Parts: sequence; structure tokens; C-alpha cells
Amino acid sequence: MAYQGLAQEYLGMPAVTRAYTTACVLTTAAVQLELITPFQLYFNPALIFRRFQIWRLITNFLFFGPLGFSFFFNMIFLYRYCRMLEEGSFRGRTADFVFMFLFGGFLMTLFGLFASLFFLGQAFTIMLVYVWSRRNPYIRMNFFGLLNFQAPFLPWVLMGFSLLLGNSIIIDLLGIAVGHIYYFLEDVFPNQPGGKKLLLTPGFLKMVFDTPEEDPNYNPLHEDHPENQPRGQDQNQQQHPQ
Repeated sequence: MAYQGLAQEYLGMPAVTRAYTTACVLTTAAVQLELITPFQLYFNPALIFRRFQIWRLITNFLFFGPLGFSFFFNMIFLYRYCRMLEEGSFRGRTADFVFMFLFGGFLMTLFGLFASLFFLGQAFTIMLVYVWSRRNPYIRMNFFGLLNFQAPFLPWVLMGFSLLLGNSIIIDLLGIAVGHIYYFLEDVFPNQPGGKKLLLTPGFLKMVFDTPEEDPNYNPLHEDHPENQPRGQDQNQQQHPQ
């Protein structure tokens, strides 16, 4: 029963959240089983551009460290806020959600070229948390039963918690910065006087991820109208429902 419930929960996850969290878990499992090592995953511009190890552009977002408190903490926040975004403000807009992933990953990779950052998954999680928190500013949050605050303060609370654990806050600041850039360009600037939407999802992403909408101007052929269907066919369909 527990297995069935877990499987049902997993299959009920929206597509992008399920794909990303699964990739993160499988990557960590592969490292734990010593099938691969973190040295094959981390962000290294020299190996990417000189030895064409292109996979590092992706794998550095998938590894959150060995199994432990930090890994599970990041996975919980990644799953929770990625899913709430996909099921909330990005509901029915999978292509736009994927484009946010690509935009955020691109900016973080650019920053990584000039800083000694090896894994960017935590920054990516903070970016998701930041965007969600700014789009839900009136939700009250509780952090481990110790702090009560409004949702927009959540990224900063997480950064403070990371500082208490002795971690560098550069990663958290990077996630907050990229999240704010996306939020400003997507939600703030287009609504300003003279502003316009600058982040336009490419058409090929919409073709791949979004189901085509029914054309409101579509006019069926004359013989396809219900009133023009033969009565005998309608009676047979009523007597023998499919």
C-alpha cells in the first residue's frame, strides 16, 4: 500500500518537476554507488570548451552533494517550490516554465565562468523559491516553528540558515539575483509605463511542450454539423453507445 501511494504521488507530479527531481536523485544515487564521481559532474569551463565535455553544463545542476541533511533539505525545497510554481502560475504553460529553467541556468552559467563555483543546483533551487515567493507575497510562512514571516522573506531566511550551517552564501545570493532578474523582466517591467515583455518563449518550445489550443475560428464542413448527420446513424449510436 505504501509503495502504491508513493508511486501514485510520483506519477501525479507535473512533468518538469518530476523530470528534474528524478534526474537529481538518480545522479546522487549514481555517485553513492560509485558509478560516477563528482569530478565528472562539476562545472569546469576549461573541460567544457577545450575537451567538449558539454554534459557538465547540465550535471552541475543535478548534484547536491552526498546523501545527508543538506541533500534532503535541498530536495524537499526543490520538489515543493518547483511543483507549486508548475501547478500555480505556470499551470498550462509548460513551455514558459521550461524557458525559465533555460534562462536561469544560462545566467548562472555565465556567472560561473567568472567565479569558482562547481555546482549550481542550490542556486537554482533558491531561484525557484524566490520567484514563487514574489508571486505569492501574502502567504504566511513558518520556518521550523521558530520564525513567522511573509513569503517574500523566505529566500533571505534560507540564506541566513545556510550561513548558520557554515556554508558560503555566494550560491544563495546568485540564486536570489537570478530569480530577481527573471521576476523583474517577466512580472514588473512589462507592467511599467513604456515597458514591454522582453522574455519571449521560443516557438519551438511551445510546439514541444504545450498542447495546441483549439482554433476559435475553425468552421467545420457543412456535412460535419450535427444537424446534417443521418438520423439512422444517430439512432444507432444511441442504441449502441461506445
